[in-house]
Amino acid sequence: MADVIAMLEELGDIAPLTAGAVAARFADQGWTPRGKVRDGVETSWDKNDAGGWIQTLRDGVVRVSFFVWVRDVDESGYFDDVDAVYEQGERALSDFLPEIEGSSLVAHLVEAEQTEADRDEFIKLKKWTFGDRMLTAGVIQQDTDLPVRVMVVLESPGAAA
Repeated sequence: MADVIAMLEELGDIAPLTAGAVAARFADQGWTPRGKVRDGVETSWDKNDAGGWIQTLRDGVVRVSFFVWVRDVDESGYFDDVDAVYEQGERALSDFLPEIEGSSLVAHLVEAEQTEADRDEFIKLKKWTFGDRMLTAGVIQQDTDLPVRVMVVLESPGAAA
């Protein structure tokens, strides 16, 4: 998780936030590319137990996402107890939040109000402004057959979901 905090600290200085600049910071910080190139830029990275990826959204807005905890769907294709998995994710998020709030990032973070769209996307979350960007940490499951993850997402305000 320290690797994610270090990357967020690095990304706070990039203006404007571009896919190429973010990819260069991933490489500089020793993350390993996973071979998913889009528009000439490596978009998927791993380091230790964390993964990161870069998305370029409409109008060139860049979103950088990290996963810091993952629970895959059981071999049967379903979770035995989805509520228990969500609770595990919420505990993992609770363990991760003090790392964000105890880092040098805290001097640049202002807690932000959660929107209805945030609550629709995340099972549980905490959100801050980080300069002119939004930083969200939360538990997410994007579809019933996909893993539950604790994600950290950095994006410009108004970016599409």
